[in-house]
Amino acid sequence: MIGRLRGLVAEVGEEDALIDVGGVGYVVRCGSRTLGHLPAVGEETVLHVETQWTEANGMKLYGFLGRDERRAFVLLQAIQGVGPKAALSVLDVLPPPELAGAVAREDKAAVGRANGVGPKLAQRIVTELKDKPISDGPVAAFHAQATVAQAPAKPSATGEAVAALMGLGVAEVNARRVVEQAALRLGEDVDVSALIKAGLQELGR
Repeated sequence: MIGRLRGLVAEVGEEDALIDVGGVGYVVRCGSRTLGHLPAVGEETVLHVETQWTEANGMKLYGFLGRDERRAFVLLQAIQGVGPKAALSVLDVLPPPELAGAVAREDKAAVGRANGVGPKLAQRIVTELKDKPISDGPVAAFHAQATVAQAPAKPSATGEAVAALMGLGVAEVNARRVVEQAALRLGEDVDVSALIKAGLQELGR
């Protein structure tokens, strides 16, 4: 079983990345947020990997930026009706600390923002993840819950830019990828209009 990969980013696609480890290329399926945070092609990266095997599809590798994301991915798939695609979608909209907060608040609407997750499945996720170690240990999870409960975050510039691109007919996975790449390149203080413009330029290449 492969648990971690350290190598060079060879290619980045819409749903996966090719990681070159000592001349061997590993195709790793990732969520759009993870793909958007990968370094440029030719640079080194480290991905935490969950290896899955089925008779129909053989071996598949799923890559994450941190151990807590991989753990949350496994916990999500233990829930009836949640496959790899839905689990990645949940983690795209709710990183582990935010997912822990949503579960603590029983906020099924937040979970339901993920592609392919309807109200019933969102409720099941919130119910079955209760008291599970979603983030890096109970303390981190409780801290995230307290923070979210006290001060609900306003929509981020990246979130608004993604929504704007989706309103123009861009698929969510593509919108998130180009906006998050633009945010990394332009800095944390970039405004929504600049992100939208940069995202459109990237899509037009």
